[in-house]
Amino acid sequence: MRRTSISAWVILLALAPLLAGCRTLPAGSSNAVAARSGRLHGAFGTYDAEPRKSDGRVDVGRLVAELVAIRANTYNFLVWRAATDWEDLHLFLPQAREKNIKVWVTLVPPSESPPHTRQYCEPYRLDYVRWAVEIARLSVQEPNLVAWSLDDFSYDSKTFTVNYMEKMIGGSRRINPRLAFVPCLYYDHVTPQLAERYRPFVDGILFPYRHESGKRNLSDWDTLENEVARVRERFGGTVPVFLDVYATKHSQLNDSTAEYVEQVMSTGRRCADGVLVYQHQYEASSPEKYRVIKALFDRWATEDASRRQMPKTHGQ
Repeated sequence: MRRTSISAWVILLALAPLLAGCRTLPAGSSNAVAARSGRLHGAFGTYDAEPRKSDGRVDVGRLVAELVAIRANTYNFLVWRAATDWEDLHLFLPQAREKNIKVWVTLVPPSESPPHTRQYCEPYRLDYVRWAVEIARLSVQEPNLVAWSLDDFSYDSKTFTVNYMEKMIGGSRRINPRLAFVPCLYYDHVTPQLAERYRPFVDGILFPYRHESGKRNLSDWDTLENEVARVRERFGGTVPVFLDVYATKHSQLNDSTAEYVEQVMSTGRRCADGVLVYQHQYEASSPEKYRVIKALFDRWATEDASRRQMPKTHGQ
């Protein structure tokens, strides 16, 4: 047997985590976690329902212009409505970056893919390990891509096992340790067991509010603060919670009103770490909700700009 030099042993020890596969999650230090979640705090914007051209492609220029008009600082891009969405995301990112708009990317899980629905997220379909890698690579090229998400994440726990999550999130973090994973989780699903299982992998929670601690509806908002607090508490008190507000009708619930959207957004601004509105609203088709969203985003953008301009006091 050949004698192994000391330097060779040093190299082998350094490579051990990589040689062991994905069992050791990279970029799991407190500094890395803070770097991922810190770029998301204070997000406000819209999610899904991009304007489309006659050929089904996203009207990227119009979408950017609309986000600027309502002063959104974030857009959550759902790669699912058309087979060309992934291509259109590549076109959207640089234009959004020029306007200082941060971007999240959302994919749908197996439960929202064929045979349950008509289409997959293209081009990588149900290969979420590949998706994680490709989104991370894109985020290195376009640094305003700050987070990615899986819709209805907790409905697919059979797919997203701990082993699968280690491969998926590990692959992403090795390429870009600053890219956050913010899955969509519903209140009833956030049990202590689920939180314990997924805590090492999530950098935030996208929380669609449906009044689930009472009777489910899109009319009342009296349970919102307690539900946000409970979700945050279940994940250890440090994971940010981003409120997802239904401005568009939920498949199984009543449609929301402009007053509801205003009250939920305003409450979410106080108690959550960010507010995203589902879906993007248009002045022509939904004027009351559009005006509410625009007014609140304008106020928040002004508040945030004033806060950034305030001189730091001694000790800060």
